[in-house]
Amino acid sequence: MAKNTNMRWRLPLVCLLWELAMIVLFGVFVRFGAEADAHWEEEKQDMNLTSDMENDFYFRYPSFQDVHVMIFVGFGFLMTFLKRYGFGAVGFNFLLAAFGIQWALLMQGWFHSFKDGKILIGVENLINADFCVGSVCIAFGAILGKTSPIQLLVMTLFQVTLFSVNEYILLNLLHVKDAGGSMTIHTFGAYFGLTVTRILYRPKLEQSKDKQGSVYHSDLFAMIGTLYLWMYWPSFNSAISDHGDAQHRSAINTYCSLAACVLTTMAFSSMLQKKGKLDMVHIQNATLAGGVAVGTSAEMMLTPYGSLIVGSISGIVSTLGYVYFTPFLESRLHIQDTCGIHNLHAMPGLIGGIVGAITAAAATEDVYGKEGFIKAFDFTGVYQTRTPSIQGGFQAAGIVVSLLMAFAGGAIVGGILKLPIWGDAAAENCFEDGIYWEVPEDEESDVYHMHNPDKPASP
Repeated sequence: MAKNTNMRWRLPLVCLLWELAMIVLFGVFVRFGAEADAHWEEEKQDMNLTSDMENDFYFRYPSFQDVHVMIFVGFGFLMTFLKRYGFGAVGFNFLLAAFGIQWALLMQGWFHSFKDGKILIGVENLINADFCVGSVCIAFGAILGKTSPIQLLVMTLFQVTLFSVNEYILLNLLHVKDAGGSMTIHTFGAYFGLTVTRILYRPKLEQSKDKQGSVYHSDLFAMIGTLYLWMYWPSFNSAISDHGDAQHRSAINTYCSLAACVLTTMAFSSMLQKKGKLDMVHIQNATLAGGVAVGTSAEMMLTPYGSLIVGSISGIVSTLGYVYFTPFLESRLHIQDTCGIHNLHAMPGLIGGIVGAITAAAATEDVYGKEGFIKAFDFTGVYQTRTPSIQGGFQAAGIVVSLLMAFAGGAIVGGILKLPIWGDAAAENCFEDGIYWEVPEDEESDVYHMHNPDKPASP
């Protein structure tokens, strides 16, 4: 039975209705926070501040810029490796992220910055919304090329909601530390996406196997995404850390972990190939695993050499994943993971959560100093009697909660996306831009016109 992939009325209807809903909800709930409101002058006096430069904007905005580039350029271009799905990779990432940040500002606002019936937003809310959407971009990697734009918008709606709930449980109820989101962003996002793609399993996907590979120029475009992500990851992991030593420490730990990860990835990529040649898939992806794996412990006293160890291990594990685990997941578990998010985000995310739990449990006042110890883990108020070992236990519990939320949420959302009403393509037409995009003439080949009879082939 042929599938109807015509989006002429469905996509405009969904986009316009949902944007109208965003306008109404923002009008009812969202207002500028104190540091973005025109009453800042009065606020400045009440807080005994003497300069506008003490506004949080000037501390956070550089990190926000970096994170924003990672979400829209880094993740978007990282997924352009498919030879005939470059438009879909960048374009649909753009679409789901643009919708996702709006919904995230609302969902996270209701949980974290709801005051007197209003959501008060500032630059830190923008960073957290990007973090939330980062988990959706990760999940997108698992189903890349196999879903319609409407399915992606529906997944974004539900995943942002579940992400916000999971984040609230971890950060507010369990009081875990997860500055770089190893658990809340990577573990949750990856296993959510893997569960969705398992539910959407396509037994005939072999029919489009020829389009699942890359060509020389598509790998180069993907490498642009890799380099943007690699360069800005220290900002990602430190963006919402406390000003001062915690933010400084987060950037250093991430910097070291990423650097070590590149060397071990290169080493094992060469070692695992019969002729010792490097595989561009490994270099595009596994070199980033160090940023994921150090996320939870980034603002802790992991130490620079500890960061090098974590980065080295994550590079090895991720590369092994691409060589051995990805084929196993597809052949044995029917998990068709287009981008290999299990290797870049899932396993390194688990490593990050475990490292964070161990580092927290091993923390002492001798290492942090009395005041630094209290500040690093926010052992104040109802948490002032919490010990490092107990904190380590709660950190470990955060991993379990993220996994449960991902599996349960992914199964439900996958079931919804499997309904035959969303306009997804048939198996033989997956990984093909021409299904949903107007594709320009290809001077060298008519390959794009294969499934688009409305366009004449070039003479």
